[in-house]
Amino acid sequence: MLKQQLNLKLSQKLSPQQIQLMKLIQLPTVAFEQRIKNELEENPALESGKESLEDDHFENEPMEDDHEVIETEFDVDDYLSDDEIPSYKLKANNYSKDDEENQIPYAAGISFTQYLRNQLSTMSLSENDYVIAEFLIGSVDGSGYIRRELIDIVDDLAFTQNIYTDEKNVLKVFKRVQDLDPSGVAARDLQECLSIQLKRRKSRESTDLALQIIDNAFDMFTKKHYKKLLNKFSIDEDQLKAAIDEIESLNPKPGASYSSNTKIVEHVTPDFTIRIKNGELELTLNSRNAPEMHVSHDYANMLNAYKESKEKTKKQKEAVLFIKQKLDSAKWFIDAIKQRQQTLYATMSTIMNYQKDYFLTGDEREIKPMILKDIAERIDMDISTVSRVANSKYVDTPYGTFLIKEFFSESMKNDKGEDVSTREIKKILEVIIEKEDKSKPHTDAKLAELLKDKGYPIARRTIAKYREQLDLPVARLRKEI
Repeated sequence: MLKQQLNLKLSQKLSPQQIQLMKLIQLPTVAFEQRIKNELEENPALESGKESLEDDHFENEPMEDDHEVIETEFDVDDYLSDDEIPSYKLKANNYSKDDEENQIPYAAGISFTQYLRNQLSTMSLSENDYVIAEFLIGSVDGSGYIRRELIDIVDDLAFTQNIYTDEKNVLKVFKRVQDLDPSGVAARDLQECLSIQLKRRKSRESTDLALQIIDNAFDMFTKKHYKKLLNKFSIDEDQLKAAIDEIESLNPKPGASYSSNTKIVEHVTPDFTIRIKNGELELTLNSRNAPEMHVSHDYANMLNAYKESKEKTKKQKEAVLFIKQKLDSAKWFIDAIKQRQQTLYATMSTIMNYQKDYFLTGDEREIKPMILKDIAERIDMDISTVSRVANSKYVDTPYGTFLIKEFFSESMKNDKGEDVSTREIKKILEVIIEKEDKSKPHTDAKLAELLKDKGYPIARRTIAKYREQLDLPVARLRKEI
């Protein structure tokens, strides 16, 4: 049985099997199907569908040194047994298949990723840098940003790609990815996004001034401190207006504009479905995540034939070693798929039960504070494993289809001393701002007062943080005439 050993330091080398298992867990449904297709094409010892010979068995015993096997007397009995062989069916436990319901596609603007990959193929990069660049492209969000810390990217490259690098090299590849179109893509924040776009424009007075403002006085610009900008750059109002017009012509969300204009739309297929039956929650794993696969009997029979053969030449030994390696690989892949199923189901089932009140009602106020550690402890798995499930899997609920990570949030205390989800607080904050008088929008201090009146004593600086996370500007910038 495969064991998860995901809590490793970067200094430790991960085995190919550990890397492959983590990759399988992270893959969403459509990519997982493609991975299986590739494996079936590459390994003739692996077959899809139900096992036809119920009573045949194949057992995988560990071989000793592969090189010595060829040179010394080779005993097939070490790994072939006629009386103990599982059929390796992949029957999904604790859930039922529902092909028709789970194959409904959900539109998502992820074709942008392929658009970037196509451009990447024209660049001259080393093999490692190309993999890093592909990984960075995979981290670009719908707005065209990569909102991840460099160190996190370095860690994930080690875990998922088996590439051990440093922040300096990742930053170097970052700059290459930022050369792709549309201009401003792969920026880490708005300031960098605007700066990238300005640097690509033809140099002229207004453009050069705009770049100086973005690079050296971004805070003044965003707060509309125009007098300070006039003094800082020793310019007049006409020059400042020309520079601001230049900045306002830039695209703050290069990815979103591409996705909305393209007709090429890929789809997200939910990995799970949650339904309410007789007042109880019912979870099913998409049947496309539970393929039936088995080890090829033809290959097992080849080993039988070798076992019965009187003459064992070196060529025969080399051939049987090849067969054995393919059978080992097939068995491992089947076991890995089983573990993937178990991991996915256990993780989502625990999340569903943890957030039972929400899934029964659909009321976002019922979402409890929940962090990765809460789920990891309940299923006795590493936090990174839960993260891989939450960040790449979708669940179809009676209230819509959601990325699982959306159900995670930190907690705070209300005025009664109860833990409440920061997601709940953000929702209330969003509603307050939506309903405010736009001619006199609420300051952060006023928002803090209003939330306190509703039973949420939160500091003004925390309000500012939540407001920024909701991508809502300060009161001055929300004001309308």
